[in-house]
Order: sequence, then C-alpha cells, then structure tokens
Amino acid sequence: MNPLPTNITATLAAWPKLATDRFHQIRETVFIVAKRDDVGRLIETLKWGQPSWLPEQPRVGTTLRCNWTQARPDHLSLFVNCQTNLLETVKTIYPKDFEYDGKRALHLDLHKPLPMDAIEHCAALTLRYHRKTA
Repeated sequence: MNPLPTNITATLAAWPKLATDRFHQIRETVFIVAKRDDVGRLIETLKWGQPSWLPEQPRVGTTLRCNWTQARPDHLSLFVNCQTNLLETVKTIYPKDFEYDGKRALHLDLHKPLPMDAIEHCAALTLRYHRKTA
C-alpha cells in the first residue's frame, strides 16, 4: 500500500482519532480488494474534499469516497457514484449494516464495530463496477 497522499493526511488531521482509525481500516481493505480482484493501480486523491479511491485504468470501476463531518460527528460515511445502482445493490445485500441516505451515502456508526464484510463487498462492487461482476 502506498503512503497516504499529503492532501489526505491534511484532511484527516481535522478528524477525530476514532474516525481516522476507522478510515485507515477501510483504506487497508480498499487496497486489499484492489489487489485481490486485479483492479490494478488505484488513484488515491481528494474528490469534493473527501478521501477517494478509483482504479487508474479507465472503465474498470468507479470512485469510492470516505468522509467524516461535524454535521454527523458519530459517523463515518462512504459515498458511491449516484449514477450507478451501487447503493441499491449494497442496500439489498446488507440492509442493516449501513444507514443509507439518498443514492450515494452509506453511513457507519463510529461507536459500533465496522461491518468489514459489507465494506469489503461494497469496495469490490465499486472498484470493479464496469466489469459487472459480484
């Protein structure tokens, strides 16, 4: 796994420790999924001020974002592309693992254990979205 980009490190500096600890768990899972599923190299950057991952190679997958905000201080959120069916797919498979919001947001309660199987599957579905495999 590559070192964390400086701009993401700066963003995480404003987050509480629990949120950054959970972010690092999710980040590690995203990179494991990318390697396991032969997604190729990931671009790790900020999109809309949020740490984001997407396959470097076009037409493999789509972007997965992660964020913490003061507006929802007890949650860490994952965001998928709202122009896809990803949220509905994840919601169908994991109806109770996330709090769902609109067409893109999956909220995680920071005070509960992370649903790592659901996060891993969500990352896999997102990073290989254009391959259309489950």
